[in-house]
Amino acid sequence: MRKSLYFIGLCILLIQLNPLQAQVLDLPTCIRMADTANLQIRNANLDVLINERQREAYLASRMPQLNFNADYKYNAVIPGQIIPASAFGGPVGVYNTVKFGVPYILSNNLQLTQILFNSQVNYGLAALKINTELVGTQRDIAIQEVRYQVSNTFFVLQGIYQQLSFIDANILHTRSILKNMEATLAQGLIIPTDVDKIKINELSLMNSKSNLLATKDQLEYLLKILTGIPANATLQLSKDVMVQKTILKEVNTPSLLPLSLLESQRKMNEEEGKGIRMSYLPNLNFYGIYNYNINLKPSDNLRVGIPGAYVGLRMDWNLFSGMERVNKAKVNQFNLEKINNQYELLNQQLDYAINNSKRQITVKAESLELSKEQLRLAENVHANANVKYKEGMISSNDLIMAETGLEQAQSNVVTAYIQLRQAELEYLKSIGNIK
Repeated sequence: MRKSLYFIGLCILLIQLNPLQAQVLDLPTCIRMADTANLQIRNANLDVLINERQREAYLASRMPQLNFNADYKYNAVIPGQIIPASAFGGPVGVYNTVKFGVPYILSNNLQLTQILFNSQVNYGLAALKINTELVGTQRDIAIQEVRYQVSNTFFVLQGIYQQLSFIDANILHTRSILKNMEATLAQGLIIPTDVDKIKINELSLMNSKSNLLATKDQLEYLLKILTGIPANATLQLSKDVMVQKTILKEVNTPSLLPLSLLESQRKMNEEEGKGIRMSYLPNLNFYGIYNYNINLKPSDNLRVGIPGAYVGLRMDWNLFSGMERVNKAKVNQFNLEKINNQYELLNQQLDYAINNSKRQITVKAESLELSKEQLRLAENVHANANVKYKEGMISSNDLIMAETGLEQAQSNVVTAYIQLRQAELEYLKSIGNIK
């Protein structure tokens, strides 16, 4: 029975794992997975929830507060007080020591407090409300940063996959040429040096492939971490066509998140200034206390309970704080000036980044088209060189040059593709629109 249950459980586990392993992931899917599974984004969401709970806790501080305390006291030596004897009909100038109290006192107090006005509580609530905007913007920035990392890793992997495809095709072609050259060498028609040159090219291709495979493994592992995919799961990505501007969308209202963050900081600074000014006002609390004291004196068989209750208003007013508030107000003003300067500088930087990214997209798109045209020409030159080499019209050096030109053209296409995608990502990141 246990073996049957174990087998059924194993089958269910394999069924659950198989869709993940067999699924071909495109970029939108990777981004959606990162939005829910990435630990950095999850922490940013937790910051938002923490701030909400802090605000609720702060709101609760305005509710009535009820406290109870009990105090058990044993008077080992009952304190006394000097009283003139004349108060009780005795001679003038004579004083007696009279002890008041009993050995055991059990005091119970129930206190109700209600804040009527407290300037700092009001400031704290306003600050937490603004902080909600601040942590929300920070979360959005974290999401954009993770999406940028996911997208960049995805596109670099696309370039590596394409480069590996080029290298595999080149290795097959080189080995085919090498096989024919070895047969020709056996007939004594060429010298061994010509064969060695092709072998060197083959080894160079194999070394490039080995390095690319190591980089591919590292980037795939990074993408798994970013998207929350288990490390032992098989990662299979859809292929991105090496064309222009496929990830750009029309954006009507850019979301300049860094500026929004500074706007929240400016609001926070303004509320802090209000809080400093409000601290000049008094604080007013209502309170009510019920007290019940039990007095015990076992030697006289005394046990007396004395109740007491009263209500009142308490006002606390700090009239002079030693110039502390004046200095705080000056610091607040300096911080506001600093935030305004940062806002202006950041606005200029974002404007430059957006315009520069647009220019780079145009430049890189043109570069990709030129690289693709160079690749087409290099393929023609390479095919023609192979034909001429077989006909004995060119040397092995000319053939290797044609192969080197082809490999360089292939590498240029991949590089131009990655640079175009990265320029697009930089633009989308600068306007807060990576989706």
